Amino acid sequence: MPYAWPEDTDFALWELDVLDRDCPFCGRMMYVCDHRHRRVHTLDGPVQLVCKLNHYPDPGCPGHTQTKSPELEVTIALPKWAIGWDVLCWIGHRRFSRHWPISQIRAELHEDYGIKLSEDSLTRYIRHYQILLAARQQDPEALRRQYEAVDQIILSIDGLQPEKGHETLYVVRELTQKRVWFAEPLLSATADEVRRLITKAKAWAEALGKPVALWLSDKQDAFVSGIAAEFPDVPHRYCENHFLRDVAKPVLEADSHAKVQMRKKVRGLRKIEQAVLQRQTGQTSGDPAADGSGVTMPAPVGPLPPATDSAGAVVLDYCAAVRGILNDDQGGPLHPPGVRMAEALDEVRASIQRNVDEQKGGSQSSNSAAWPAASTVASTPFGPNKRPSETTSRTSRKSPRPSNRGRVAARSGKRHSKD
Repeated sequence: MPYAWPEDTDFALWELDVLDRDCPFCGRMMYVCDHRHRRVHTLDGPVQLVCKLNHYPDPGCPGHTQTKSPELEVTIALPKWAIGWDVLCWIGHRRFSRHWPISQIRAELHEDYGIKLSEDSLTRYIRHYQILLAARQQDPEALRRQYEAVDQIILSIDGLQPEKGHETLYVVRELTQKRVWFAEPLLSATADEVRRLITKAKAWAEALGKPVALWLSDKQDAFVSGIAAEFPDVPHRYCENHFLRDVAKPVLEADSHAKVQMRKKVRGLRKIEQAVLQRQTGQTSGDPAADGSGVTMPAPVGPLPPATDSAGAVVLDYCAAVRGILNDDQGGPLHPPGVRMAEALDEVRASIQRNVDEQKGGSQSSNSAAWPAASTVASTPFGPNKRPSETTSRTSRKSPRPSNRGRVAARSGKRHSKD
């Protein structure tokens, strides 16, 4: 289906001529016989190509019925494409290098470059990109040029155990030049299927004329048997990732157990958050249950006091930080998530303790700063009587205490007089 261009599209006009105008049959110069118009999207904007077609006008020439197109046309866009090579490379880079979804690629093309493509068209162009990339990777001449200065090669094979009924991609790579040789989807990981890939890798190495110095894999049974059969004298080693993962397996198991124990001890985040939110809601709306008195308080006009807002926000921030720490499961053998979790929880605990200590120290210093001023004002009128009062108090402490008998008599006297 042809591409529907908007009527107000502003095209840049490019005229393309045939560079070699000699007839391939008779050798005489060809002439322009027709024009072909094409419209394609480029990253610089829409372009209209005017391709001048050539042929030799003599009916006696065998090439009279054939026309020749400009050589530069295929360097801008392939036939029946609505986009140029630059747009195709842009799409392939975002898809396979940055792992963008098709919806994001489509939106980015439309917003930044004004190129409107359907998801079906993008899927088709991505398939073209994969085919072209695979053809380039497997070009024998390109491989031979790249490996001219290499004395020996190192191969690796990797793939996941395929699920029932689903294909899984197995990849063979050459590590000295960091190049993917080929990849094939397999429905099963049987020894025969895997050995077929190893046999193909052997044929590639023989075509290059380079010896294989080493094989690397995760040492699945099918890999071990296939490499031993096709490369009997070549060492077969663990790849670094699998080797390190197997060595660190006991450590990772202990780390996982430690994470479970830490998650058991750190509980109640949701209750704390609900209490803070309920408190803020109660202070804002005048909830009768907010202070437990049962009396409805009028709702305050304006925002909450800064102290209340800041304290609740700090508590909620701490809860969010702890929840993020507990949910962090990323990391490999060199950076176990349990160790990072323990370190992060220690930092949170130390931060809370610093805040508590600072709050306690701040309250004491503020009170002590206020007390001297208050005591000075209160004691100024009674300055001259300070020492006598001390003597009196010292004397009163030395005087004998009255007996209980006098108190009883006084009380009885009062009752008697009252009667």
